Amino acid sequence: MHLDPFRMVEILATEGVRISAEDFQGHELGARRILHDGIAEGGSGTEPELWSRYFLRLFGACGVPEERIPRLGERVREAHEIEHLWTFPLPGTGALLAGLRNDGYRVGVISNADGRMEGVLNSAGLREHLEFVIDSGVVGVEKPDPDIFRMGCETLQLRPESCLYVGDLHPVDYVGARGAGLAAVLLDPGGHHRGRAETLSTLDQLPAWLAGASW
Repeated sequence: MHLDPFRMVEILATEGVRISAEDFQGHELGARRILHDGIAEGGSGTEPELWSRYFLRLFGACGVPEERIPRLGERVREAHEIEHLWTFPLPGTGALLAGLRNDGYRVGVISNADGRMEGVLNSAGLREHLEFVIDSGVVGVEKPDPDIFRMGCETLQLRPESCLYVGDLHPVDYVGARGAGLAAVLLDPGGHHRGRAETLSTLDQLPAWLAGASW
């Protein structure tokens, strides 16, 4: 689930910034490097200052005048409080999940979130493809703590070594899952971690990766 580019384009327009959803997605992918670097430096990925840096980079890339950034930040915060902004599934996600289930894989979600992830997935039409949703805001444990990954394994009644975790933040998802004893693969469209992790450029590469994996 990603930051909804269409809603963000509408919010940007309230401050006079005109940008396409496609261009916004490109800038957002670039700004995500802030999150990768912040977590690699020891952060958990939930620190307000880290997200402030992420949005500063994103707003700047989108062409927001510096004097309008504080007000735009308030608009984004208010919009997120009213309705979760991370509601945009990658195209084809539902079909991919359905295909995995049809192939015999058991699928669930473990998310660092604010207690609303199950509702977000339900609204996106993805919850029906999942056996469980573990939200750190509900269970009180965040990735990369191994306990939250083990909760997923226990829900499936499987040993960690029988499970694979697919995530998009190297220190939190990939390293965290492997530290808990799971196999892991990293969704890395920016190519930030090739050479130090098993990576996929796009989510639709996952079935072929699974077919050839030795884990």
